[in-house]
Amino acid sequence: MEKREKTIWENLDWTTVLLYLLLVFIGWISIYSAVYDENHSEIFDTTTRYGKQMIWIGVSLLIATMVILIDPKFFSQTSYIWYGFFLLMLIAVLAVGTQTKGAKSWFMIGSFAIQPSEFAKLATALALSKVLSGFEVDMKELKTKFYAILVIAIPMILVLLQNDTGSALVFFTFIFVLFRQGLSSSILIFGGAIILLFILALLINKYVLVGIIFVIMLLGYLFLRRKLSFWVTLLAFILSSIFVLSVDYFFNNALESHQKDRIEVLLGQKKDPQGVSYNVNQSKIAIGSGGFLGKGFLKGTQTKYNFVPEQDTDFIFCTIGEEWGFLGSSLVIAIFVILMVRLIKLAERQRSAFSQIYGYCVASIIFVHFTINIGMTMGLLPVIGIPLPFISYGGSSLIAFTILLFIFLRQDVSRLELV
Repeated sequence: MEKREKTIWENLDWTTVLLYLLLVFIGWISIYSAVYDENHSEIFDTTTRYGKQMIWIGVSLLIATMVILIDPKFFSQTSYIWYGFFLLMLIAVLAVGTQTKGAKSWFMIGSFAIQPSEFAKLATALALSKVLSGFEVDMKELKTKFYAILVIAIPMILVLLQNDTGSALVFFTFIFVLFRQGLSSSILIFGGAIILLFILALLINKYVLVGIIFVIMLLGYLFLRRKLSFWVTLLAFILSSIFVLSVDYFFNNALESHQKDRIEVLLGQKKDPQGVSYNVNQSKIAIGSGGFLGKGFLKGTQTKYNFVPEQDTDFIFCTIGEEWGFLGSSLVIAIFVILMVRLIKLAERQRSAFSQIYGYCVASIIFVHFTINIGMTMGLLPVIGIPLPFISYGGSSLIAFTILLFIFLRQDVSRLELV
C-alpha cells in the first residue's frame, strides 16, 4: 500500500500542481489586498474574506490529496451518480435556495454559502466523458449527438432557471470537447454565424442587413453554383432573414433589463458611466492606472478605496492589474496559458478514452472562465459574473475547480498503470 502511494506521488504531474499552487497563492494575496483594512490587518483573521479563503485553500488541498489517493476507476464508474446528484441539487436550490443579486443559486449553511452550479460543471464533465468513451460511440451518429447534447443541456437549463446566465453559458464550453471528438466543424461555423448575425442585427438596420445577406448569398451562389444548390441557398437566406427580423423581439422580451444594458454598453449603443457600465469603467481605470510595473502591493487606490464593486470576486483581475501592472497581469495570463497548454498535452497522452475526453473538458472549462472573466474586466466582453479559476474569492468555486483538476491528474497517473 505504501509503495503504491509512493508511486502515485512520484508519477504525479508536479508541473501542473505547481501552476495550480501559484494561481491559488496569487488569488489569496489578491483577495487580501482587495479587502485590506489598515485598522484590521491580521492576516489569519478568519472573519475576513482572505481568512475564509485561507480555510477554503486548506480544505481544497485536503480534498486534492484524497482525490489523488482514490482509485481512478471510481470517477468513471460513479460519473452518472455524481451527475444525477448535482442535478437534484440544482433542482433543490430552485425550491429552497437563497436569492443573491437576482440569482437563486445558493444554499446558505450558517455563514457559509454553497453554489451547486459550480459542482454541476464538474459532474457534467464526468458524465459527458463517460457517454463519449463508450465502445461504439461515433460523433457522426445522431444518437451520440443527442445523448451528448442532452447531458449538457439539462444542467444548463436548470442553471438558467436560477437566473444565473453567466454560469449557464459556461456549459457551452463542452461544444469544444464534442468538436475534438469528431463533431463536424460546420456546427461551430453555424454557431459563429448566428452570434455574428445577432450582433449585426443590433448594430445595423435589420432591413439593410437582410439586403446585405441577400447580396452575399447571391454572389456565393453565382461563384460557387457547382457546390451550392439554388434551393439550399434560398433556404439559407430565408432562415437568416427570419432570424435577423426576430432578434429585436428576442432581445426585448427574452433578456433581463440588466443583460440588455450590458450588451448595449459593450456595443457602444448606450453610455451609463454611473450605472450599468460603472463596474467596467472603474475596472479599466484600475488596470490602466497600474502602468507597466504597477503601484505595488496594498498600494492600489482604486482597490483600497473600493471604487470597483466585486473586486475580490468577479473583478479580482483589476486588483492584480492595478497593483502589479502590465508585467504582473501578463504573468498571471501566462500561467493560465501554460496550464491550459499543459492540460491539453496531458489529455493527448492518455491511454483511456474517458481520461482523454475528461482532460479536454477540464481545459475547456478553465479556458472559458479565464477568457470571459478577464475579457469582462477589460471591457471586451459583457459582464456575466463568473469567477476567475483558483483566484477569485469563493469556496464553492475553488473547491470545484480543485476537484475538477485533480481528478484529471489522478487519471494521468493511472495511464502508467495501464502499461
